[in-house]
Amino acid sequence: MKRNVDLNEISDGRLYSSGDMVKADCRDCKGCSACCRGMGSSIILDPMDIWRLGQGTGKDFAALMSGNDIELGMADGMVLPNLKMDGERDACPFLDAEGRCSVHAYRPGLCRLFPLGRYYEEGGFRYFIQVHECREKNRGKVKIKKWLGIPDLRSYERYILRWHDFLNSCGEALDTLDREKTGILTLYVLRKFYETPYRVSDDSGFYAEFDIRMRETEEKLGFGIQER
Repeated sequence: MKRNVDLNEISDGRLYSSGDMVKADCRDCKGCSACCRGMGSSIILDPMDIWRLGQGTGKDFAALMSGNDIELGMADGMVLPNLKMDGERDACPFLDAEGRCSVHAYRPGLCRLFPLGRYYEEGGFRYFIQVHECREKNRGKVKIKKWLGIPDLRSYERYILRWHDFLNSCGEALDTLDREKTGILTLYVLRKFYETPYRVSDDSGFYAEFDIRMRETEEKLGFGIQER
């Protein structure tokens, strides 16, 4: 999701790479679950998030939807899934009674990233600290790569950038399409990258299958799509 804000207002004014040390370590959060509550529809899920949740919970996309774990919402013109806050607690559906994450090992990428954000530049992105988001003020230093806890971070970052650029291309295409063709495009992306199961069991397999789907999609859609 694009945020039209001044980076200097929400960060310490610095940009970091994955090898840098940052003050992000909340020391196991000490039972605090503030960042897991009241998030509305802001925790937007990418295809790998859905695949990981499926690996960990045993639920496919349809089961996550019917179980009220996720819902569909609009983000920059696209229909994308996001975590669905529990109505009674206004909390993440995976937050347990002790205020701990029940899917921590396979939590979504935005949850892994918090309290960091990504700043996209030409051909890549860097990280920044969101200084107003986390309630813990006495955070310890940790290397970003360790904080994220993602094996083969280089492949993951390549995947994230490719997905980000693809959604940007979709957004540009939407500006040229009528209502009917907009619906066709958004439904195609949802089915191609989310609803259709990934028949793989490890991260490298996911990246390989994602690349195949992306190539097929780029050939089919022929970005940019033009409607005159």
